Amino acid sequence: MAETSQSAPPPVTIKKYANRRLYNTATSSYVTLDHLCRMVKEGVDFIVYDAKTGEDITRSVLTQIIVEEEAKGQNLLPISFLKQLIGFYGDNLQFLVPRYLEQAMQSFAHNQEQMRQYMQGTFGQIFPFANLEEMGKQNIALFERTMKMFSPFQGQETRRDAERRQPVSAAEQQLDDLKMQLESLQRQLDALSKREDRE
Repeated sequence: MAETSQSAPPPVTIKKYANRRLYNTATSSYVTLDHLCRMVKEGVDFIVYDAKTGEDITRSVLTQIIVEEEAKGQNLLPISFLKQLIGFYGDNLQFLVPRYLEQAMQSFAHNQEQMRQYMQGTFGQIFPFANLEEMGKQNIALFERTMKMFSPFQGQETRRDAERRQPVSAAEQQLDDLKMQLESLQRQLDALSKREDRE
């Protein structure tokens, strides 16, 4: 345990000043939210502090990155998911949500890595749409199960209403989610194709 903590590099310190500028203390340079977004994708750990108060504002800065990415048209977060997430704020069981979502995202990331490895192993051959579609369905099902786990906490009337609407709304939602997942996969394929062309 001690060896693992010693081998892992300490997180990079980012300071946010009153003029909203972000300063990377490791590189002694100002950075943007796009820089921080790339750091996240590259697996570089960092903590953002308010330069004046010393408060840890990492969560709000990461949330800001998500908002900007969504505004660019990435649209990874379905509207139904956002509404359910907002509904958990102030709930007496909201403390369960972060841990559960963290575990769900770890499982999703594992599936995503398997998908990447499969794509790299078969790239240039006949593309295995069926296998990728199946993996996409599994990921969608994972998120649906995640949100359904919390439905019992929303009250009896809400649950009965949801059950009456389920045959139509669940099918429509699953179709919308599947479309968005396939669009995301297509974007990843396009990126891989461009990278392969450059190499």
